[in-house]
Amino acid sequence: MNITREEIDHLAELSNFELSDAEKSSLQSDLENIIKYISELSELNTDGVEPTYQVFEMENIWREDEILPQEAGRAALLKTAPSFHGKEGVEDYQLKVPKVL
Repeated sequence: MNITREEIDHLAELSNFELSDAEKSSLQSDLENIIKYISELSELNTDGVEPTYQVFEMENIWREDEILPQEAGRAALLKTAPSFHGKEGVEDYQLKVPKVL
């Protein structure tokens, strides 16, 4: 398959690339070689070859969700909240954070 200069220009525009004439020629040649190689792969006889979906065994490891006792209670954890602009970072058991607009 031949790649035209117009197709290279179109790809460069879509990719927001500025390419010199030498870069365009090189890219055109590279793309033609890639497409040629891929088309050669389609000629291989793969009868009886099982498709490979992954190359090594992977398995999800599941564990039960457990609620474990914590050493620190709510009050102790809230004491670690940072302060902002000299004001305490907690009010009515809620964390106070600076406004983000």
